[in-house]
Amino acid sequence: MTGHRLRPWAVCALAVAVAAVLPGSPAAAREEGTLPEVRPRAETPSLYDDEAGGNADADDPAIWRNAADPDRSLVVATAKEGGLRVYDLDARLVQSVPAPPAPGPDDAPGRFNNVDLVHGLRLSTGRADIAVTTDRGSDRLRFYRIDPSAPGGRPLTDVTDPAAAPPVFSGGQEEIDEQRTAYGLATWTDRATGRSYALVSRRERTTVALLELVPTASGGVGYRTVRSLDLPSSFRLPDGTSWSPCGEPGELPQVEGMVVDPANGTLYAGQEDVGIWRLRADLTGTPRLLDKVREYGVAAVYDEATEECTAGDDPGYGGTRLTADVEGLTLLQESDGDGLLLASSQGDDTFAAYDREVGDNNEYEGGFRVAAASPSLDGSEECDGAAVLAQPLGSRFPHGLLVVQDGHDAPGDGERDATNFKFVDLADVTSALDD
Repeated sequence: MTGHRLRPWAVCALAVAVAAVLPGSPAAAREEGTLPEVRPRAETPSLYDDEAGGNADADDPAIWRNAADPDRSLVVATAKEGGLRVYDLDARLVQSVPAPPAPGPDDAPGRFNNVDLVHGLRLSTGRADIAVTTDRGSDRLRFYRIDPSAPGGRPLTDVTDPAAAPPVFSGGQEEIDEQRTAYGLATWTDRATGRSYALVSRRERTTVALLELVPTASGGVGYRTVRSLDLPSSFRLPDGTSWSPCGEPGELPQVEGMVVDPANGTLYAGQEDVGIWRLRADLTGTPRLLDKVREYGVAAVYDEATEECTAGDDPGYGGTRLTADVEGLTLLQESDGDGLLLASSQGDDTFAAYDREVGDNNEYEGGFRVAAASPSLDGSEECDGAAVLAQPLGSRFPHGLLVVQDGHDAPGDGERDATNFKFVDLADVTSALDD
């Protein structure tokens, strides 16, 4: 996601943990007072956000495990106007799904922002695993059935029912074209009822909506709005003053990265310039700010000429682990019920890890960076989305996988903006955090 406030770009960094005290190792990092690094094992082909590249811009991944043959598991990822990309575990392209064209010559085209999965959704044709994506361009959700045995080797099939997929936030095309539309996404299946939902945030607003996913008679999927919630846009500081994050005129601090813990129905929502909220996934009850960005409480003034914010003195009310933007929330679920919430701290190129247990107040467990594995396999910079799966994925990733977006893929192709996704062995991450 392109930023316009005064903040550094984030680098999601991850490197192979080693026992010896070598440069970049966890042991060396502890001695130096820096975070450990882990390194990617593979990367997807570069995407280019220009006309020649189909305006494809990597953003958010999801990992689908093939239970029958884990080696044939897939990564489904958004490419904004480039639609969806599907990759195998070698990070090779399997399928490219285009975003829908603009409905009119002056209208916004389809733009796939975030993606998540629903497992075993009951359709009229039987149960299926579904990839769900926010189409920011049209303010809708879109649904794709996942079937690795589909004809032509194309595992995704569009099962969106157009008659049951209305705009999420907008009242019509004119409002859709303003692009205060469906943005961040997290899916959730209520274990008590078996019903599946999507939590969707709104671009440039603080709103999060709860949508129930509804199978239709045609074999497709639609949705209905259950309720919505507005997170705060201004905050009372300890000195009695009121503070709001700086942004363009009329823009409120938006949420993008979100994830739900299925064990207890807890939603974690990253309000980019504020911090991480913890709240009930059904959007009832009172949200609690789990952690704050370092810039929390820092007064800043937007400059129309530079399209940036000029920050004042830091009053010291912010956190110590996250630098705006908060991005890429994902949940590492271990088989014994333990696990971690991982958050991309975009502004200082790190990831922060928090204990999954709400009872332990989601205690901070450490952090890590992503570094280059070789001159031809770089790390991850300007990181937006991330996805983790702590299950065996065949011979390539027997301990699980972490996929992170790289917003500045290198080596680049001249002046073209390149992005892609990095694949990291989860064992390297957990080793780095444990050491």
